[in-house]
Amino acid sequence: MADSLMKMQRVFFYVQHLLGIGHIARASRIASALVRDGFEVIVVTGGLPVPGFPGEGVTTVALPPVVASNAGFSGLADEKGVVADEAFLARRRDMLLSAYHQAKPDIVVVEAFPFGRRQMRFELLPLVEAIEQSHPRPKLLSSVRDILQENRKPGRNEETAALVRDHFDAVLVHGDPGFVRLEETFPLTADIASKIHYTGMVTAPPAAEPVEIFDVIASAGGGAVGIDLLRAANGAAARLPEMLRWLLISGPNLPEGDLAALVAAASDNVTLTRFRKDFPSLLRGARVSISQAGYNTVGDLLQTDCRAILSPFVAGGETEQTLRAERLKVLGLADILPEAGLTPGIVAEAVEAALSAPRSAAVPLDLAGAEKTAAIIRLLTG
Repeated sequence: MADSLMKMQRVFFYVQHLLGIGHIARASRIASALVRDGFEVIVVTGGLPVPGFPGEGVTTVALPPVVASNAGFSGLADEKGVVADEAFLARRRDMLLSAYHQAKPDIVVVEAFPFGRRQMRFELLPLVEAIEQSHPRPKLLSSVRDILQENRKPGRNEETAALVRDHFDAVLVHGDPGFVRLEETFPLTADIASKIHYTGMVTAPPAAEPVEIFDVIASAGGGAVGIDLLRAANGAAARLPEMLRWLLISGPNLPEGDLAALVAAASDNVTLTRFRKDFPSLLRGARVSISQAGYNTVGDLLQTDCRAILSPFVAGGETEQTLRAERLKVLGLADILPEAGLTPGIVAEAVEAALSAPRSAAVPLDLAGAEKTAAIIRLLTG
């Protein structure tokens, strides 16, 4: 009887996606696992809407959206591309703090910060301060992917470690330590080692059988970047046998003009679409996938025997996708094409090689990260 009267624990989950959709996808899968585990979940989003996310069973608080104003993530703009001014950012901050105080959560999960999302310090540092002043104080957890972007500016890693030591109760690292460890991309990991918990990779639930079959699927994540990959794939389809069926998924953020140009240039064996909710299922039926090396796309690929051709995103000095792709190549799970200079001929040659190669072998990595994250949070707060 006492157990039935216990208050359901409430999770306040902040996620900000700026360019692609990987952050919101991963956070949504974790939020869904928390709901299945019996938590009440409030997801606070700060980016453009993405179909299918955050998902069912959660309460959503949508802040006025901001996006990266350039590929280097150095600035913020509103949904119309106008640089976000101080008044706009102050309104977001106040809305976030109001949502936090209204929620009165038991647990706060902040996605990426303080290891990333420095652009959001204007609202996240006030949130951290509000948490410290709360009575009772909720647990504060950082949720980060397995591979971090390299920090080149002096003092950044020290600042991150200090924030974790002083304010965070745990760091949830969504990866398999047998694949890559946090210290490989965060050199001060030893300073916060007692707070680190590896969850395994957060992947989508096992996909259903595909309703359509495509031989080759080329995808560009959110679509804000990746147009060169799609153009090259579109051209490669025209060079290879017409019997091959191609699907090109542009992502919701690809500009309309770029999508129209792809459609105009497409051969009869190419289908173009912005978004497929059943993407993981489609990969099950595909023979070859061409994509960048983002966390969620790779997670979907690792649940199939589809051959992977990866073209890591490197604009603005990004390093995360390159390291992921290189590790997968060492395991024999992917081939790599450079982002710069990608041509239809290069892609066609890579696809021909992938089609003649054996299907990918079983993956030796922990892919149950969403469920394990919920279990770890239960232990940390129980």
